[in-house]
Amino acid sequence: MPETYRTVAERADAEFEVKGSEFLGHVAPAESVAEAEAFVDEVRTAYDDATHNVPAYRVPAEGGAMLREWASDDGEPTGSAGKPALNVLVQRDLRNVVAVVTRYYGGVNLGVGGLARAYARGVSDAVDAAGVVEERPHERVSAVVDYDDSGTVRGILESEGVDFEAAYEERVAFEVRVPVAEADSLRDRLRSATGGRVELE
Repeated sequence: MPETYRTVAERADAEFEVKGSEFLGHVAPAESVAEAEAFVDEVRTAYDDATHNVPAYRVPAEGGAMLREWASDDGEPTGSAGKPALNVLVQRDLRNVVAVVTRYYGGVNLGVGGLARAYARGVSDAVDAAGVVEERPHERVSAVVDYDDSGTVRGILESEGVDFEAAYEERVAFEVRVPVAEADSLRDRLRSATGGRVELE
């Protein structure tokens, strides 16, 4: 995995019309195949009356070392939709990203070339709307402690400036998003601060 990579800054949409057909491009950051598939399902549900919802994504495969690239034409002629959508992500060197282009058919056939241009534009316009950022690879760390240690763990996470969510139940579970390069030292710090009582995953 690269030390840094380019991805979209946030979720975004873009909308345009070609010969009566309405196109809506949607993009979002995604750190796994599961996150990408969830976004595709979300868009398909929200636009279930559309003629087509064409997905494409480039995300880490299970294990994180390989990149999984996937796209579907979703009923459009073979090669006219999914591949052009995915090509935009490849050409712009984006990863950890998912895109879906929604089409409402307007009564005029666009031909394979017209479709390819429209689906590529759907992704490109949505990426422009989202903005592109340089990111470092992150991993998820789960830290579970008793209440007595929860203040110590929260203090460390806040001082490290990492993103985390805490769930206070019988014990306290912290779900942490940390740069891969810093994950081991964070685990060591949590173990030493809690005398080894923290449960890490």
